[in-house]
Amino acid sequence: MNIADNSVVEIHYTLTDSEGEKIDSSEGGEPLKFLQGAGNIIPGLEREMLGKAVGDKFQVVIAPQDGYGETNPQLIQQMPASAFQGVDKLEVGMVFHAQNSGGQPIQVEIIDIEGDNVTINGNHPLAGVELHFSIEVVSVREASDDEVSHGHAH
Repeated sequence: MNIADNSVVEIHYTLTDSEGEKIDSSEGGEPLKFLQGAGNIIPGLEREMLGKAVGDKFQVVIAPQDGYGETNPQLIQQMPASAFQGVDKLEVGMVFHAQNSGGQPIQVEIIDIEGDNVTINGNHPLAGVELHFSIEVVSVREASDDEVSHGHAH
């Protein structure tokens, strides 16, 4: 069976950046399971999965706009340290959960601290990164009606 929309797919993968640094991998663990066509994985990889079959091994490069998007400078902002109530000591690299202007939950990371000015970045950590995937298709099956209606693999 070839991968098509509404297929439940399991893959093993290794993800690296353009310098070959490993970002993530399923190596030594369970394969990644997803419902093809439901937006469970990044758009560029979902597009590349179409037509593949069990046993296929391939490599693909996904441009930022087809992955986690380009870096949005508007999501990098300065705020006073006093905005972080209840945190004793702020440090670069700390991650907080916040809401964007539309009320959606986002993750923000402190990227700089100068005196009382804290710079946060609300971009996804992989925004602006060219993604290099090495993929092996482990299994493909037709999704159940429940999986299709729920929008994810069970």
